[in-house]
This record gives sequence, C-alpha cells and structure tokens, in this order.
Amino acid sequence: MTNTPGYIRESHLMGPRIVAIGGGTGLSTMLRGLKEVSANITAIVAVSDDGGSSGYLRHDRSMPPPGDIRNCMMALANTEPLMEQLMNYRFEGGAFGGHSFGNLLLAALNDISPTFDQAVERMHDVLAVTGRVMPVTTSDVYLEAEFENGAKVLGESKIFNFKKAQDCRIRCVRLVPQSPPALPSALKAIREAEYIVLGPGSIYTSVIPNLLVDGVVDAIMDADALKVYVCNVMTQEGESEGYTAHDHVHELIAHSREGLFQYCLVNNAPVPPEILERYRSERAEYIEVDETAFEGGAVELIARPLFGKQHNYARHNPRSLAYELLRLMVDKKPRDGELGSLDNCMLSWLEGRL
Repeated sequence: MTNTPGYIRESHLMGPRIVAIGGGTGLSTMLRGLKEVSANITAIVAVSDDGGSSGYLRHDRSMPPPGDIRNCMMALANTEPLMEQLMNYRFEGGAFGGHSFGNLLLAALNDISPTFDQAVERMHDVLAVTGRVMPVTTSDVYLEAEFENGAKVLGESKIFNFKKAQDCRIRCVRLVPQSPPALPSALKAIREAEYIVLGPGSIYTSVIPNLLVDGVVDAIMDADALKVYVCNVMTQEGESEGYTAHDHVHELIAHSREGLFQYCLVNNAPVPPEILERYRSERAEYIEVDETAFEGGAVELIARPLFGKQHNYARHNPRSLAYELLRLMVDKKPRDGELGSLDNCMLSWLEGRL
C-alpha cells in the first residue's frame, strides 16, 4: 500500500475485522484480494489434508499439514518476487522431491517452536504477512466421507477416487476423532469479527471441515458480524459433480446449523467456452445459480461478476471478489461514523481499479 493515497492507506489500516474460513486454492485466491481491503484479516484454515507433501510431513514430523497454511500466508505476504518464488519452489527428485520450500520452512519452524500455531506465528514475521493465518485446530485429525450408498472412506486424499468408484453423492463428512478442540485464538477472532466469509473452496474438504471443529459453529453464531458464503465458480470432480449453488448451501447448513450465514455470493459472469470444455473432460461444469431454490429461504442469493481466468482454470478474480464483499458489507451492515466513510473511500478506490 506504499504507493497509494494517504486516505486509502488509512482505510486499509482501519479496515473491517474480516475472518475468512476455508482452505485450498479458493481461500488463498480470495485473500489476495482481501488484503487490499483491510489490514485486519484472519484466515482460519482446515488441517485435515493427508496427501502430497503436506501428508508426508504430517506423518514424518507429527505436525498438522502445512500446505494450505503456507498458501494462505503467501497470499497475504508482502514479499519481494524472489522470496515468493523461493517459498513456492518445489523440489524435483531426490530426498526433497515433491516438497515446496515453504512447507519445509514451516516444518523446521515447527521443530524449533513449542507448538505448531507458534511456528505459524513466527512465519508471519519472516514473510511480513498482512493480518494473520492460523490453523482451525492443532489436533491430529482426518476426514471421513460417508456416501449415499452407505460406503465410507477415511482420508481426505482418498475421497476423490473413492467417490468416482462409488458413483454416488457424498452423504456427509466427519472428522476423526470427532469434535477436536478449536485453537482458542481462532474462536476469539471469529467472535470479534465484523465480517465472516466462508469459502470459496472445496465444499467437503476445505470449508466444511472447519465447521466440524468444536466451538467454531457456536462462535460464528455468536458473532455480531455480517456472514457470507462465497460459492465456487465450477463444480469439482470427485466431490460436487452436479451440485447447484443451493446444494452447496444445503450441505453447509446440514453440517452445521440453520442461520449460520445470511448471504450466498455467486458468480454470474460467463465462463469462456474453451474453459468450460476443459472442465467437461473432468466431469465438472459451471455451477447453476438456481435462484428459485433460494426464494423464501433464510439465505439471500447475491449474484455478481466474479470470474477470473488463471492458467486456463476458472477462478474468482481476487480484486472483483474483494470489491463485491466490501460492497455487500457497506450495503447490508455499514460501520458507523468515520469507519463507514473510510469503507466507502476504499470501495470507490477499488471500483476504479477493476
């Protein structure tokens, strides 16, 4: 923010207390936009991943999986290009093959820190992170999926192939062991938030696992905040094939409680045909915005142009998403006095940069 006008820097420093809950690529993409809106961001990240580099390190080093936390920290970091390249560098071959440098750094910090969450805090200083990133729990948890045919599979990394083999929908997911304790600082951040954002991200493996941690749903319900779910742009092979926007909302509520959030923000911008074709090969498609299913319900549907192409993938545009989230807050739950004026200044400035 060093090259921006003074009133915008002030708006950024005095920005709303935002808590973003999720994991995976969706959450880190959103954070890249939100860090322009406010310096007061807390990202709360799921820790049930057991595949790839993260899965290896959690087993070898007896630590929570570092990958999603690293991605979120990089999204909020204010680093030089070389440092970003270094943190994202992934070794090829040899003993470190498949591991990113950032994952190994976090593993090293975990080894020299009393707890994993303290290791994450120390990494904030290394990367000059705007806001905070924290695991939803430091317990050793795994994700179990139960399917409509009664079959079950344990391990987040196994759900994709298992679902394809069963060829039916997921009925529910649960953590093993169930109801692990939440990180106290995560619950505190949720209760003190002015804005709580769920997603975007894989519905069963990135967003819902956070809601299964003891105390998280209660903290969200208790918070005097505007609460919104950001729906994905596309369905996901091996997880949400055929799901509409309302299906996503239904699954969130089924795994938590009625009234958890008031708004569902969805994309209504067209996705280029060549990207749709690529996703069809993966049995994935544009998420249908089924407006009639929301009529008379407790969750209000908000459709906005949010699409952003990234390496031939359908993603949210980080800045457009941040703008629409701030616009929603200003429209639905504006802050009083000078804080509200600063939010409007930030909103106008962002609009000019879209």
